Amino acid sequence: MLKERHPVSEVAFVELVVWRLPSPLPGCDHGFKYRLALVVNGRCVLRYDNESGKGDHRHAGEKETRYRFTTPQKLLNDFWNDVDNWRP
Repeated sequence: MLKERHPVSEVAFVELVVWRLPSPLPGCDHGFKYRLALVVNGRCVLRYDNESGKGDHRHAGEKETRYRFTTPQKLLNDFWNDVDNWRP
């Protein structure tokens, strides 16, 4: 299990939570549950997560899009890339 919080500025932090499941969630074809979030001034502005029946997806502000999960490392790389490129 991965559970970490990292400050990225005086007003922002990243929270990473990833764990292995005994079987995939409905809507997912992998055995991981995750929640990766960028919080700025107390508001979540970027989030990657997966939910039963909904599958893998990404929230950027108010916009939600599907996310294609391949590996936990690729998930983390994609998320950190979005954090690095985030603009208010």
